[in-house]
Amino acid sequence: MSSVAAETAPAPLNAARDILRRTFGHTDFRGLQGQVIDEVLAGRNALAVLPTGGGKSLCYQIPALVRPGLGLVVSPLIALMTDQVAALVQSGVAAARLDSAIDPDERAETWRRIDAGELALLYVSPEGLMQPWMLERLSRLSLSLIAIDEAHCVSQWGHDFRPEYRMLGRLAELFPGVPRLAVTATADARTREDIRAELRLEGAAEFVASFARPELILSAERKRGTAEKRVVELVTARPGRSGVVYAGSREKTERLAEALRGAGVPALAYHAGLDKTVRARRLEEFLEADAAVMVATIAFGMGVDKPDVRFVIHADPPAAIEAYWQEVGRAGRDGEPAEGITLYGAPDMAWALRRLNEREVDEGVKQVQARKVRQLYAMLDGVACRAAAVRRYFGEAEVEPCGQCDLCAGDVETVDVTVAAQKALSAAHRLGGRFGRGRLVDHLLGRTKDVSDWESGLSTWGIGAELSANQWKDLAEQLVFEGLLREDPNDGRPLVGPGDPEAVRAVFRGDRTVSMRKPAEGASGGGGSGGGAGDRSRRKGREATVVGPADRALFEALRAWRAAEAKAQHVPPYVIFHDRTLAEIAAARPGSRGALARLNGVGEAKLAHYGEAVLEVVSGFAG
Repeated sequence: MSSVAAETAPAPLNAARDILRRTFGHTDFRGLQGQVIDEVLAGRNALAVLPTGGGKSLCYQIPALVRPGLGLVVSPLIALMTDQVAALVQSGVAAARLDSAIDPDERAETWRRIDAGELALLYVSPEGLMQPWMLERLSRLSLSLIAIDEAHCVSQWGHDFRPEYRMLGRLAELFPGVPRLAVTATADARTREDIRAELRLEGAAEFVASFARPELILSAERKRGTAEKRVVELVTARPGRSGVVYAGSREKTERLAEALRGAGVPALAYHAGLDKTVRARRLEEFLEADAAVMVATIAFGMGVDKPDVRFVIHADPPAAIEAYWQEVGRAGRDGEPAEGITLYGAPDMAWALRRLNEREVDEGVKQVQARKVRQLYAMLDGVACRAAAVRRYFGEAEVEPCGQCDLCAGDVETVDVTVAAQKALSAAHRLGGRFGRGRLVDHLLGRTKDVSDWESGLSTWGIGAELSANQWKDLAEQLVFEGLLREDPNDGRPLVGPGDPEAVRAVFRGDRTVSMRKPAEGASGGGGSGGGAGDRSRRKGREATVVGPADRALFEALRAWRAAEAKAQHVPPYVIFHDRTLAEIAAARPGSRGALARLNGVGEAKLAHYGEAVLEVVSGFAG
């Protein structure tokens, strides 16, 4: 992770801060934003991994406004490009997109603005960018930077690999003097290495922020039969809130949406099988609504920047922890409390592994992806803090429990397996990290084929009769996940050995206990957290945006004004003002444009467009 000295480029960074204030209405950078922006302003390449909602887009939008030339942004989804361009235009930034949904007249006007130097940012898809005519035309222009959004799509080790992203490595030779910034919200160490290699970012500074999302309350529960009834229960327990329900098939999205509508929930289905105009209309309806539920396949994924999504429910689990963190990260983008709830079962994992096995990809890729599937289910069915487990997966150390997920809250019944964990850790130590998990389990059960005298003579040989082979596998997976065992990738055939030394010593001293989820009773696998997610939501009663009772009426009046304005412009309400900004306005009750301008989220363009209207609403509540 790189750090940038204050003296590197103070003038450009001060200019960037000025744009942050005047254009976007924020007082200062968050987290690593300033360091990333400084690196790009200096004309250097960079890779930035910042959490969903962490302000990745500003890391290339602001340098594009400071540096001379046109900022080029490569993005994988039309919905994502549309949303970002709409938000930029509201902030007074000259931005446009070129994609298959743009009509010829608008395309011609966009090129006119580009050639005239009137455009600051241009969004394109990777397929569109790499067309020879497009590259030739762009080569005549001065580019301020090239940003590759959702950069994990370039990696075959990632969760959303897109072959067309592999072409983008050519940009290094086609535009040698232009700084390139790759950004993503989810990439483990191996994926980051692949991004560097494929995009030719060797030597580029790497910025990796914490993956913590303290606003997210995570839970998971085993399925009881079909998930449909449980999804309806969970959604109806959260009335008046925006949410996303992910399902594994097109048919299931339609079925779940219908069931929710039957329960009085304004639900829409979204999947790749719908006509594109229908998809666009439903997306617009969802983004513009204060309370709506979208039931979607992963086709909905990265195109959702709605900040007030209060819950994400997985009716079917995602493919890996990267996808899980991306998808639950659609909730709580405004920084307010939100929930991520996952329903899962053993058949889901079996289906995921079977589907993976049928893919025509390299065997090494299959092995890595299969391990990712198992790691996801180890987290879902484990007993360690979910948020901490995710952060460890991405390589964070010294991670504390979140204190609010279902496991931290004590909603899951567990059994103490500390003694068994000590046996597994001792065996891994004595085997010297030379074998994989399967061999470790065989060793503990004393069933290694053609065992050597050396191995059978170890004190840990055959000492694990208290657990079955599957239970030992589950425990080994959990120990890996908790960092007590570590795996050496070993070219796709991972070897297992003791993990963090201090944590391992704590287990042997008895200072740290190891627990496993209590096995479910009955064949249906109906254990888990049961009604915990719904009960916990009602028990905590957490509101999305904290607004005092005295300010509630003004806040709602501002929301009503915003909704009418958004409808008139056919844009999502949040590109005008976020709820958090409206809450600040309601609390401050500004009486002048100057007072309004000092509030977070009110830039110069929005002040000019909406200042008088907002002050008029506020004045109606004066005194």
